[in-house]
Amino acid sequence: MREIVLDTETTGLDPLAGHRVIEIGCVELYSFLPTGQTRQFYLNPDRDIPEESFKVHGLSAAFLADKPRFPDVVEDFLAFIGDSPLIIHNADFDLRFLNAELRLAKRPPIAVERAIDTVHLARSKFPGAQVNLDALCRRFEIDLTARVLHGALLDCELLAAVYLELRGGRQPGLVLDAAVGTAAAVEAIGELAQACAEARPPRQHRATEAELAAHAAMLAQLKNPIWLG
Repeated sequence: MREIVLDTETTGLDPLAGHRVIEIGCVELYSFLPTGQTRQFYLNPDRDIPEESFKVHGLSAAFLADKPRFPDVVEDFLAFIGDSPLIIHNADFDLRFLNAELRLAKRPPIAVERAIDTVHLARSKFPGAQVNLDALCRRFEIDLTARVLHGALLDCELLAAVYLELRGGRQPGLVLDAAVGTAAAVEAIGELAQACAEARPPRQHRATEAELAAHAAMLAQLKNPIWLG
């Protein structure tokens, strides 16, 4: 099953106030595991970067000045995500911004139904606990040392690890390595089943004469046993 972990960085908190997307990160998953395929887009927002936003992600207007604008990368972005489910932490925020950019680029919006919100998953799994990305990484002992500032692609990579844990983690004894592939997984499971079948000797299911006699004696002690009806 293909899924895309997605995150954005923006100039502010509200696209209706003129704020824009300045970074998009995407990480491809198959069966909950990263495949190594990623996308990262830095975008020129054609506006200033407020100081409070700069302190969060460290992306300055000078750094973004020579980067493409969203319409320049929209085809690559849409082709990469395809029609796969989108794994997003606080999906409402990112989809509001992405859909605002898509409207400006005269493209259809992304349906909210496509999003799997890991905030909701975490709240259902850990009621009352903190569910921000840092807290979840600490809970699952995921290394946070690289997260000095927020970054869309880095946060996607961290969220991919969190999402795997929220879905149950790497189960021992199961083939979950994306590099192995489905065919190899089926073959491995088949070999395991064959080995189990060969290790267990055939079982005699027919009752012995002694077992039948013991059963008849037990029934004789019962009043109107239904087995004799």
